[in-house]
Amino acid sequence: MVEDVQKHSVHTLVFRSLKRTHDMFVADHAKAVAIDEESHKLKMAAKIRADYSAVLHMPVLKEGKEKILHQTDDQYGQCFSANPGQDSDYVITGTHPYPSGPGIALTADTQMQKMPSDTGVQSMALALPPSQARQDASRTAASMADIHRHAGSAERSQPPGHALSYLEAGGTKNSSLMAKKAPTMPKPQWHPPWKLYRVISGHLGWVRSIAVEPGNQWFVTGSGDRTIKIWDLASGKLKLSLTGHISTVRGVAISSRSPYLFSCGEDKQVKCWDLEYNKVIRHYHGHLSAVYGIDLHPTIDVLVTCSRDSTARVWDIRSKANVHTLSGHTNAVATVKCQSAEPQIITGSHDTTIRLWDLVAGKTRATLTNHKKSVRAVVLHPRQYTFASGSPDNIKQWRFPDGNFIQNLSGHNAIINTLAVNSDGVLVSGADNGTIHMWDWRTGYNFQRIHAAVQPGSLDSESGIFACMFDHSESRLITAEADKTIKVYREDDTATEESHPVNWKPEIIKRKRF
Repeated sequence: MVEDVQKHSVHTLVFRSLKRTHDMFVADHAKAVAIDEESHKLKMAAKIRADYSAVLHMPVLKEGKEKILHQTDDQYGQCFSANPGQDSDYVITGTHPYPSGPGIALTADTQMQKMPSDTGVQSMALALPPSQARQDASRTAASMADIHRHAGSAERSQPPGHALSYLEAGGTKNSSLMAKKAPTMPKPQWHPPWKLYRVISGHLGWVRSIAVEPGNQWFVTGSGDRTIKIWDLASGKLKLSLTGHISTVRGVAISSRSPYLFSCGEDKQVKCWDLEYNKVIRHYHGHLSAVYGIDLHPTIDVLVTCSRDSTARVWDIRSKANVHTLSGHTNAVATVKCQSAEPQIITGSHDTTIRLWDLVAGKTRATLTNHKKSVRAVVLHPRQYTFASGSPDNIKQWRFPDGNFIQNLSGHNAIINTLAVNSDGVLVSGADNGTIHMWDWRTGYNFQRIHAAVQPGSLDSESGIFACMFDHSESRLITAEADKTIKVYREDDTATEESHPVNWKPEIIKRKRF
């Protein structure tokens, strides 16, 4: 005999279920959880150690110390005594990371590692100026941040007289009370303007990449005509043409450690050329699409390439092994740079991000997402621990190792294909529309704009800068252009600060947060 189950509406069933849940838990709704004494003691001991470990063992007067020890024993047991095996009279002095006691003179009564005895304390109290007594009272109220800020090196680097005179003045070591300097915008350094002094033609396609050899005698260009050409730097004459790529050569790099030239192209190939024989001696196979950029590590024999397949690959030069595949970008990786300091690899991508990579682990250290458009160019400063990245929205400067943002360089409103910087702090940005902007690295002041004419017979729309580079003397700037020429610029020797003054109007709201 089957009983008919009474059917309720969904609303009723849900309501009943809620009611049942409510009845189950309503009794404990506002009731506090019972405190377990043991766990509370442990928790407090851990908190005290975490927050106050730096000041737990600061010198205090003997009577006060006995009182404190007595209280803490009663309250929290022996959970956080410093070293249970040691006599509690000893405190660590010297290079410890927290400030030492204020002005304890080393006499027979106050030995190196002992607390002062009663007579020593009295004599010290007589010797202290009245403001120091106030300082003693306020010392314990200093915030943890102050203790860490003034810890260790900063204290030791100050002469003892400085600290004492500071204390006599009734000062406290709280930086918020110090007078702050009014913010000032630094004035840009004057740089002479650059002028075009040589146009080299010879390629039959867009010139896409440049590299200058370490001896500064010649330079190499890679082009859309699938050739690599080697030019004499002083005269601009063609020395050699290398053929072997079957598509546009997008990147070239010259080794400073061996007579090798490396090239990469849209044919997915990465080649190593021996310049003693002018032949390809190695291929590095692995990229799944066009290879857009190439760079050599300055101190170890590895080669890094970046590609349209959204990866950068690290290759062992000798064994041709693919050491790491740096994956993480979600679009073509347009540029890659290497340095000997951490992070050793920096990539910029069409997914608008810049990634800083850990070469040992082959993983991302940091991802910088501040750009809103593709990042096609990254350049490292030759002297400072900083770098810049170029995108149509802005050129941004960053600080290593974590990629902290420094400032925006706004005004080059075009697709920026290339960046170069020299030791004098001249940053050059070259764009798809053929314009070159010169910037003062420190202040971000745009001191010159160049738009060189295209070579005769080319269309005006063919003016575009694909790559630019300073030679090793930093007196020449070489640019690779869409009108199939290589243009060489140098500083104008006749220019002075009077003839080309710095027309600088600082924007106060210039340094944006991102």
